[in-house]
Amino acid sequence: MSMLRRRLLTRALALALPVAFYGCVGMHGFEASATEEWTRSYPLASTGELRIENANGRIDIEPSGGATVDIRAEKIAKAATDEAAKELLPRITISEDAKPERVSIATAKMSGIMIGAGFEVRYHVRAPKTATLTIRQSNGSITITGWTGDVSAHDTNGSVVGKDMSGGVDASAVNGAVNIDMASVGSHRIALETTNGGVTLALPDEAKADVEATVTNGGISVNGVKIEVVEQSRRRLQGRMNGGGTAVALKTVNGGVRIRSRAMAEETGKSDGSGK
Repeated sequence: MSMLRRRLLTRALALALPVAFYGCVGMHGFEASATEEWTRSYPLASTGELRIENANGRIDIEPSGGATVDIRAEKIAKAATDEAAKELLPRITISEDAKPERVSIATAKMSGIMIGAGFEVRYHVRAPKTATLTIRQSNGSITITGWTGDVSAHDTNGSVVGKDMSGGVDASAVNGAVNIDMASVGSHRIALETTNGGVTLALPDEAKADVEATVTNGGISVNGVKIEVVEQSRRRLQGRMNGGGTAVALKTVNGGVRIRSRAMAEETGKSDGSGK
């Protein structure tokens, strides 16, 4: 086969068929890659909303300390050859809709053949910590740190992690774990759910909460947290912390639910060297 025919075949396999594609869960086994950095900065009111939708990759969010949303996105294309990866890279596009009260960012859906190729976008975001977050990810992890505003974070294949949180949290995964560490508990609901994976919630000792945990295939464990049990069975726990207060709902189908003291979680992190 001539060099020209091989090149044409590679392009056909990587880019040509009219089949809708929204990404690739993993990009292992590809021999070549191409990367490009995309950066933006937008003003956002402290009570505004930040929305991010992504197909494959990772979303990491932390406070900016200012009144802007600063985004650095790494676009990564992988294919069998350098040429195919470079040709795929421009097709990875990010849409943006920015207003003072709401900033919306989304990895655009990609159409075309993706046999022998894949892509991902890794978002590194800094934003006002009091803003409302609405995050959607298909394949990859979501990590949010130090947030005081309300958070809605939903993943299909990947974990959702929240560290040092203080606002309301609505977090879920289909295939992955949900792990949330609350620095304090306010009046807004905390709801954590996954289908295939575990749910872990770390709470401060002084939290006032009405807790309900349910599992289908798995167990429920409570460590270092004082809960006045109202109702308990192998698959369900209902109780109150410090007389009750904020609604806390924890649910998993295939996996366990862990409720633990935040102080205990910090000590565990120090002892195992993770520092988390």
